[in-house]
Amino acid sequence: MITRKRLATGACALLVALTAALLPTSAAADEPAKESPKVELVLDVSGSMRAKDIDGKSRMSAAKQAFNEVLDAVPEEVRLGIRTLGADYPGNDRKRGCKDTRQLYPVGPLDRTEAKTAVATLAPTGWTPIGPALTEAAKDLGEDGATKRIVLITDGEDTCGVDPCQIAREIAAKGIHLVIDTLGLVPDAKTRQQLTCIAEATGGTYTSVHRTEDLSRRVRQLVDRAADPVVTPVATEGTGQCADAPQLKPGLYTDRESFGEHRWYKVDLLPGQELRASVSVSADRAVNNDYGVLLRAVTRSGREIARGSEAGDGRTDVISTGLRYPKPEIEDADEDGDGKPAAETVCLQVSNSFSAPPAVKTTPGMPIELAVDIVDGPAGASDVASFGLGRGWWLLGALVLAGFLAGLIWGWLSRWRVAVWRTH
Repeated sequence: MITRKRLATGACALLVALTAALLPTSAAADEPAKESPKVELVLDVSGSMRAKDIDGKSRMSAAKQAFNEVLDAVPEEVRLGIRTLGADYPGNDRKRGCKDTRQLYPVGPLDRTEAKTAVATLAPTGWTPIGPALTEAAKDLGEDGATKRIVLITDGEDTCGVDPCQIAREIAAKGIHLVIDTLGLVPDAKTRQQLTCIAEATGGTYTSVHRTEDLSRRVRQLVDRAADPVVTPVATEGTGQCADAPQLKPGLYTDRESFGEHRWYKVDLLPGQELRASVSVSADRAVNNDYGVLLRAVTRSGREIARGSEAGDGRTDVISTGLRYPKPEIEDADEDGDGKPAAETVCLQVSNSFSAPPAVKTTPGMPIELAVDIVDGPAGASDVASFGLGRGWWLLGALVLAGFLAGLIWGWLSRWRVAVWRTH
């Protein structure tokens, strides 16, 4: 009897172990393979990189030292490449100089020794074709689903007459999830302005660098950031009316909206659920003061059911607003009699009141980011936000009552003290 129990126990234990071993493998097999992030370092090798104003050595020497330290610390999962600009043509022919960009090391698994050797051969040479280098770098990274990042390191503005900020906007408008970060080596005001515009056009960052240590640390941070898991926005395209708007599910979406344009999107909402939506618009170029962003939730018939709005005055580069729409529960089944409640199609309208000075290009439109979430609705009326206070009404009422009672008690004590004083 004891032997049978031991055999049964052993068999059960073996079955549990096999099940535990197989389940993670099956789950992993069902999950789509995540593509490794891609990063391309774009280095300015123009003649101005000879200047010796970073820690007593040339800007080129500082960049090479920083690159060696960065290459040693690149995470294994990152596919990294290196592109140069101004590294090969030393002449005065502007047409040739503005084509001087090449891929020094292809984007892919990193051979640290080979990459360091390639960087060691560089010497300050020619022009500063930032715009063409960004265009080619975007091609190097491709248009697959991987997260992509360009890190541009330069000491001056573009010398080829092409607006690299406009090129950055066009890259962002493709919806390929590519971010451009810029680093300016001892930059002047014009360089700082141009690099800031490039970064902001794609949601990247700009950093001013005056020391080798700062350059190395910042580039490492940006490469590590590419390896961090992030929510990748899905590119979508809103329409001019709700009827043919794209159907959105919970998630993060990107789009482009022209000045003064209305963009429409659709979301299905079941009874007992709450729609939460927010939108952010980046002012990635010069805009006039006094602008606003509006997000509306309306029915298919055009009745407004919720809205959020925000106004700006030119003091910020991003303006955001949001809304919440809880759809109450219903007890009756739908007309089909299958017991499932019918979903309501909610139309989301994004509008803006931006305007730009005459010299500013208005195309492509400004980048917008739309976040959509659907959660279980509030359990009761008391859970619904009321005049922006929600359950804060209870606290407000308690404070008013406490203040009233405190006033009565203080007044009674004051009168009592006065009466006692008169008596004595």
